[in-house]
Amino acid sequence: MTGNHQMLALLLFSVFVAITLGITTWVSRSRQGSAEEFYAGGRLFSPMENGFAIAGDYMSAASFLGISGLISLFGYDGLLYSVGFLVAWLVVLFLVAELVRNCGRFTLADVIAARMNERPVRIASGTASVTVSVLYLVAQMVGAGSLVALLLGDTGEAAQAWAVIGVGALMVIYVSLGGMRATTWIQIVKAVLLLGGTIVLTVLVLVRFHGDFDRLLRTAAERSGHGAAFLAPGLKYGGDWIARFDFISLGLALVLGTAGLPHILARFYTVPTARAARRSVVWSVGLIGGFYLMTIVLGFGAAAIVGPDAVRGSHASGNTAVPLLALDLGGGAGSTGGAVLFAVVAAVAFATILAVVAGITLASSASVAHDLYASLRRRRTAPRSEVTIARIAAIGIGVVAIGLGLLARDLNVAFLVGLAFAVAASANLPVLLYSLFWRGFTTRGAVWAVYGGLVPALVLVVVSPVVSGSPQSIFPDVDFQLFPLQNPGLVSIPLGFLAGWLGTVTSAEVPDEAKHAETEVRSLTGAGAV
Repeated sequence: MTGNHQMLALLLFSVFVAITLGITTWVSRSRQGSAEEFYAGGRLFSPMENGFAIAGDYMSAASFLGISGLISLFGYDGLLYSVGFLVAWLVVLFLVAELVRNCGRFTLADVIAARMNERPVRIASGTASVTVSVLYLVAQMVGAGSLVALLLGDTGEAAQAWAVIGVGALMVIYVSLGGMRATTWIQIVKAVLLLGGTIVLTVLVLVRFHGDFDRLLRTAAERSGHGAAFLAPGLKYGGDWIARFDFISLGLALVLGTAGLPHILARFYTVPTARAARRSVVWSVGLIGGFYLMTIVLGFGAAAIVGPDAVRGSHASGNTAVPLLALDLGGGAGSTGGAVLFAVVAAVAFATILAVVAGITLASSASVAHDLYASLRRRRTAPRSEVTIARIAAIGIGVVAIGLGLLARDLNVAFLVGLAFAVAASANLPVLLYSLFWRGFTTRGAVWAVYGGLVPALVLVVVSPVVSGSPQSIFPDVDFQLFPLQNPGLVSIPLGFLAGWLGTVTSAEVPDEAKHAETEVRSLTGAGAV
């Protein structure tokens, strides 16, 4: 990239940062002392506003950078991410959106603790929520490092490290000063920018091929070096039985994981009613559906126009496919059009990362303060003290995410998000569904369901090819690989459900029928909801 390209991209990115910091400063002057203001934005957002914010939270760097990169490298097999992320919203819409809004207050633990012994349940659920959030944050940090390395023309570790640190610092500022209200408006602005940029790129790709999608696919297949195999299943996940089981495992994680993501569930508390929560999801389904359809065009467009070799040469996992595509569509590396389009896409991608990390950090810091700190302290915590703890927790979570992001900088961001989804589906989804629908569920069952999914998922990731034993691993020079699959969902998700059932049937606790009846009525009707 030339100096002019870099300056233009940095200028546009700086404008976005200035606007979002302005929003955060403006919001911080309003009443932010109450827990309801900090965690839920006063529950004042309309379904349309919250739908855009949910879409902004969900359309992350994994979606914009990672999925398109995987499609450009592996063709059909990369489509699993687009399809899985989109189908997951049906689970959210029909199973959890309205019920979670009626039963909870600020976090996932509120839903579970409604009919259980609060302290152990909140500690378990809070631990799982923070773990999932940190894993999700790592993916965004990796995306930030890849983007800045391309933007500055510096692929060295120092440039990526400073990018990750800068994003981490900004996310702490957004959350600490602005809370949910600032984070929501940042998400809305980012969603509009991202959808607008994606539409422009999609139209330009289709114009390049005169609207002939079949020609686009054929050209992508020819340039891939794999021919017809590029457009058929099996290029990434069909080599042997391990790859096929990995395919099933990833599909399960993507489809079931969304309903267990803390930062997505927290969005349902920012609207005044359960009906508004359901309408928010309908809005977000439309926005997210259109976006993921466009990522398919961008992925195959990058394969056809840029070429997999150039994509892989820029970043081994394909994280820079979309910026490279924008550069080519604008006229190539020395053209003004290429510089402008690249700068816009780079700025939008960075805006995407900043907005998403703010939402995740807020959800995880809420779990630390509202669930872990409040439970471990035993004595009831004042709302203002709880908000202070949440702001401090945001700093700690940011530091951890930065450190892990530096370790995982060479992995594909969509792949990393797949791991976060697997942990969410293993630890959060079983306990959530059991709490909502099983009359005989007990406190022991809830705690066992969380840890029975969380611990195996994390252990399996540590002893998988993701961490060691292959050139693409986080630690390629050592080998303590014991589990052959890259995604643990196929094993850890059933274990979470099994542990919840086993803990319940072996528990001496008598289920509280009255509390279950109250929770059931509240979840279905909204009577008594906060």
